[in-house]
Order: sequence, then C-alpha cells, then structure tokens
Amino acid sequence: MSLLWIANGRVVDPATRRDGRGDVYLAYGRIVKHFSAAQKKAARKIDASGLVVCPGLVDIHVHFREPGQTHKETILTGSQAAAAGGFTTVVCMPNTSPPADNAGTIQLINAAAANAVVRVLPTGCITVGQKGQQLAPHGSLKNAGVVALTDDGVCVQSNELMHRAVEYARMFDLPVLDHCQDESMTQGAVMNEGAVSTRLGLRGWPHAAEDVIVARNIILSSYSGAHIHMQHISSAFSVELVRRAKQDGVNVTAEATPHHLALTEEALGGYDPNFKMNPPLRTERDRRAIIGGLRDGTLDCIGTDHAPHTPDDKDREFDFAPNGIIGLETALPVCLDVLMRRSRFTLAHVIDLMTRRAAGVLKLPAGTLAPGANADVCLFSPDEKWTYDPAKGFSKSRNSPWAGQQLTGRVKTTIVGGKIVYDGGRFV
Repeated sequence: MSLLWIANGRVVDPATRRDGRGDVYLAYGRIVKHFSAAQKKAARKIDASGLVVCPGLVDIHVHFREPGQTHKETILTGSQAAAAGGFTTVVCMPNTSPPADNAGTIQLINAAAANAVVRVLPTGCITVGQKGQQLAPHGSLKNAGVVALTDDGVCVQSNELMHRAVEYARMFDLPVLDHCQDESMTQGAVMNEGAVSTRLGLRGWPHAAEDVIVARNIILSSYSGAHIHMQHISSAFSVELVRRAKQDGVNVTAEATPHHLALTEEALGGYDPNFKMNPPLRTERDRRAIIGGLRDGTLDCIGTDHAPHTPDDKDREFDFAPNGIIGLETALPVCLDVLMRRSRFTLAHVIDLMTRRAAGVLKLPAGTLAPGANADVCLFSPDEKWTYDPAKGFSKSRNSPWAGQQLTGRVKTTIVGGKIVYDGGRFV
C-alpha cells in the first residue's frame, strides 16, 4: 500500500478550501498532488463514488483508561473505536491509574500507543496526582512528549496554583486544557439545576459552577498570556464569556461535545445513567448557544470526551453511577445531524470543526489533505442510515446514549499514514 489512489469522491478539505469531486493521491505515507502514469498503474485504486473524502478526524479529548483501568478501555481498543469513527489522531487525557503526572507514565503510554491503529498523543497532569496541591514536573512531561497539560476529570480549585501552572506552561509552550468546575458548588450534584432536576428529585448542578471557572481562566490567560483551552463547554453564559474574551484578544480556546449539541436535561427523565455526564446536559437555551458558538467561531472545535465505563459501573442508581459516555463511533453522524441537517451548517464547516480547527488548538500536524501532509484520510457515506449497537462496536465499554438509535452518516474507510486500517467494518 505504498501508493493509494482515491478516485471519484467528493473531496472536502477546509484547510485548502477544496470541496468538489476529485481524486486524492497517497504515496509512502504522505499526501501528494498527483501521480504519474506509472504510479497510477502501480497504485491501489479506491473508488470513492458517492463518498465524502476528508482529512482524518481529530479529537483532542478522549479517555483511554490505560494504565490502570484497562477493563474499561485500552489504548488499542480506544484507537479501534476511533478508527471506526473516522478519527486518525486523538489526544488522551491523563486521569489514568496512576495519573500521568511523570515522564515514566508518559513513556508507558507512548509504548502502548505504538501498537494503536491511529495516532494517540498523550497529555500530562497539571498537578501531582491530579490533587490540585503541587505542580507536576511540566518540563519533564514536555520532554517525554506530552502535547498539553490538564487535570481533566477534576479542576484545579486554587486560583494561585492555576496562575503558577499556566505561567510555567507558557514557558514550555504547552497549552493548558481545563475542566471548568467549581467543586464547592457541585457537591452531590448529578444533573443540571433547574425545573427538571426538581421534578426528578435529583440534586442540581448550576451552570454557574462552570461559568466562574471559565471567567477565572480568561482572567489568568489575559494576565499571563498563556493559552488556556476550556473543555466541554455546556453553558450559554460560558459561551458568551469566551466570545467576549476572544473579541478582546485573550489567548483562550474552547470546545463543544456532540452530546451537548444534541441532548438536553429532558433526556434524563428515564433516570438512565447513560445520560449522566460531567458537565451535565443542560437546557435547550444552552444547547442552542453552543451551536451558535460553533457557528461564529467562539467555540473552536468538537471533542468527544469519550469516557468508557463498564456496564457494572453504570448499572446502578443514578446518584451513584459514574459520569461519562463513549462517543468516538457516533460523533460524526451526530454532528452531521445536529449541525448540518438541523442547523444548516455546511458539510465543510462540520468537517472543519472536526479536523483543521481541532488540530489547530494544539498545533498538531493533522487535519488537512494538503500535499506533504500525513496521509490520514477518512471516507464516509453521508446519507447511509444505520442502527448503532454499542455491543457490536469496538470500544470495550457500552455506555452510549445513542444505543439502538438510527444514525445517518457512516464511516467506510479510515487511512492512517497511507495505510488502510479500517475498511467496511473490519480492521485491516
């Protein structure tokens, strides 16, 4: 497979403003502009008629649970779920067991990632053990290969410690990804605070708990110049805070998740723990504000926050079930439905949010079909209808709110480094 010729597809590459029927050429792991007659004769040809050909999708927010929680997911199974969803580059969070707060753990993760079917990039902890008390060795983590720092899963509560963290991160040219949650406002909370939580008898989680940390991070970024990225924004007020900060030139970015785009707190009426997540599903007003933030560029990209849990973990009373859902295999069809079909985004805009712009947040060499780029490509059928069954998926876990639902848009082939890794429902 040194030479691959993808012919007759609708090629959509927002990075090069390409959108139209054409061919894509892959040679020795790179995108090339064209093939000679001899190369065309020697190449493997893929007929992409009726398919969209785009850069491999990029997800800067996944949890692969290795080391320590491999009964939920491994780097290999997580990478397989990613490939089945069209992703070719993913960034995994450091809330493993033990947390990835030192170079040795990063080396372990990188060794496991060498056997993954997609590119898996590690992040390192902001604080030792994610405890929010002492800074992790950021320089050692950078030398070990992390692409960002984050305590995702928990939020650094001390403003002074966060201030020092982002100053050090800036010295090492590392973005800081923050899970925005004031824990003093969310003790025992399990869903969005409001009329629905009152009706269901569940303890409410105010959006203000997110908003105050988003505001703090904007202040710290403005003060230090450090790049702070707000993860899984769920609140309309937070969207507006980020919008104003960007207008003022503050060095902040933010992401949305497919589930916060598609679902609201009303989905919790059946007390199904597969709809329990952090931050929680919020109101229709919040959902629309997130879509608006993606439309005008306030929110930079889409990240799945793929968070696997076993059936035993989730199969308990709503109050005691862990937060989180899987999402790599369903992200593309969900985003196509919510953004393109229902909100009138162009196909190119949706792909941009899941490729070029996601890669741009962390300055990753991904998300484009430009000549010379890594030959990472996704081929999908935009109109194919299929029913999602997590038990037949590739993640080790099954905790999805889309189980049994019909989705539209299906990945057919995923290519990483010029090699077909996933094709027609199978791994090559």
